[in-house]
Amino acid sequence: DYDAVMEIALKEKPKMIIAGASAYPRVIDFKRFREIADACGAILFVDMAHIAGLVAAGVHPSPIPYAHVTTTTTHKTLRGPRGGLILSSKEVAEKYNFNKFVFPGVQGGPLEHVIASKAVCFGEALKPEYKEYQQQVAKNAKALAAAMLDKGFQLVSGGTENHLMLVDLTNFQDVTGKFLQNACDEVHITLNKNAIPNDPRSPFLTSGVRIGTPAVTVRGFKEEDMKEIAECLYKVATDFESSKEEVARRVKALTDAHPIYEGK
Repeated sequence: DYDAVMEIALKEKPKMIIAGASAYPRVIDFKRFREIADACGAILFVDMAHIAGLVAAGVHPSPIPYAHVTTTTTHKTLRGPRGGLILSSKEVAEKYNFNKFVFPGVQGGPLEHVIASKAVCFGEALKPEYKEYQQQVAKNAKALAAAMLDKGFQLVSGGTENHLMLVDLTNFQDVTGKFLQNACDEVHITLNKNAIPNDPRSPFLTSGVRIGTPAVTVRGFKEEDMKEIAECLYKVATDFESSKEEVARRVKALTDAHPIYEGK
């Protein structure tokens, strides 16, 4: 609710506004955030760690033209090694002494193998195949969201416009995010428990799970496979004990059809 953000900003007069999320399935309007920041005299700081790959491929609008400072990880959707980036104008970097605070403030000896991995990551991100990959990530997310809705799952905001969705489990009796995460681990599906807005449960239990499509997409999964994933998740959520062996077999069939690496 950007109008509400503007109202709060004008009232509280923050020095900095942070825009970014770890479980938000919709497009973030960075231009609007900059207008709000300018209206109250704040710096706009954007953390795009979760959507950086989509931004690099033009699948999600970039915050770079609007944010005073943008940060990202080099892993997650960017698909590189563990690491991070701080992006800003030279003037902003010098004003806030970024280089000084990074080194020697929080960083010591450089890790050459990680630097090399970042170079590979950035090189891949410049290729046409990378754009196709990120476009497929978004297509798969939309297909999975639709399939989850068809199976009776509720999604926070009703769908997705990026690579992830936040599943609201409150209409499944006694199914918590923690239960579904642990049950899925047993059948070789990786997702994580996640709080939903105004969650009545504790952060250690949660009423939701977060699901993303980058990992399955890099293996070659397509939209049709998302229906099978949704079916497996439904069986785990509704009848785990009697269906877990069947689901594990179905998961193995999917991963066998889309191996991580072909060769010896």
